[in-house]
Amino acid sequence: MYDVSVVIPNYNGIKYLEHCLEALEKQREVAFETIIVDNCSQDGSASLAKEKFPQCCYLSLDQNYGFCRAVNEGIKKAAAPAPFVVLLNNDTEVEPEFLKNLLDCISKDERIFSVEARMMQYHRRELIDSAGTSYSALGWASANGKDKTKEKFLTSRKVFAACAGAAIYRKSVFEEIGYFDEEHFAYLEDIDIGYRARIHGYYNVYEPSAVVYHVGSGTSGSRHNEFKVKYSSRNNVYLIYKNMPLLQILLNSPFLLIGFLAKTIFFTVKGFGKTYIKGLAEGVRLSRNNREKKIVFQRKNFGSYWQIQKELWKNLLVYFQ
Repeated sequence: MYDVSVVIPNYNGIKYLEHCLEALEKQREVAFETIIVDNCSQDGSASLAKEKFPQCCYLSLDQNYGFCRAVNEGIKKAAAPAPFVVLLNNDTEVEPEFLKNLLDCISKDERIFSVEARMMQYHRRELIDSAGTSYSALGWASANGKDKTKEKFLTSRKVFAACAGAAIYRKSVFEEIGYFDEEHFAYLEDIDIGYRARIHGYYNVYEPSAVVYHVGSGTSGSRHNEFKVKYSSRNNVYLIYKNMPLLQILLNSPFLLIGFLAKTIFFTVKGFGKTYIKGLAEGVRLSRNNREKKIVFQRKNFGSYWQIQKELWKNLLVYFQ
């Protein structure tokens, strides 16, 4: 019987996957299975992993369906008795007590939906990659502690959402709120599902004792590229439409307009202005085509919406520090 299932989505990860699995094998005090979901890689990474790690479970998809479809397939494949599932990017290296510390944290409260590990930068290991994920009324998502040292991020705390690159999830909640939205393909899908969990009264946590080193952009490329810029802007429009009731959208509209305008200027300077605007337009079309996925406002969840809104306002302060 397993305590947890570890799902690793893979697409052309030959540079990283073997090292990721070698580190995962060194976990202490936890019974776990590893499920590798391959998005039709063309670089031989799936074959290499099968040869060197035959004990893992492998799912092969017939094309690149993106992160969300891959992890959903893995979550559904996960062994039934295991109440938790860990999602782990292929460009990571975990420390030996990574799984144990995630399990200890999420087991403290049944209302915890997800727990994000302390993600450190792979090539600059003294610097944080992500210490929890924030979202603000500007419509901006950000990784807490990015490029900072760990000293101020050594205590567990509630966060808006968990980065799905290294986080544990309570499997039963997926049946209640739905799985990762495959319309996202990639980017902001973790904010979306964390938002949905928050609406339903669950919360998300950052746990610094679970440590992982993350290369970053191991599949999509550099920090800013056309793929990432387009899908991030597209998915942000969709995320807002899906999760915010009309009144909340109207309440935040001045901030959202400022946020979208600022990002347009930023990406124009970076040479991706047209790509960003194209992504926004695609987000509007995506929202129109998926009206059935909009979360229906229920009065019983008003308290959750109010807590979320206060956090959206509070997270504005980080940009003025």
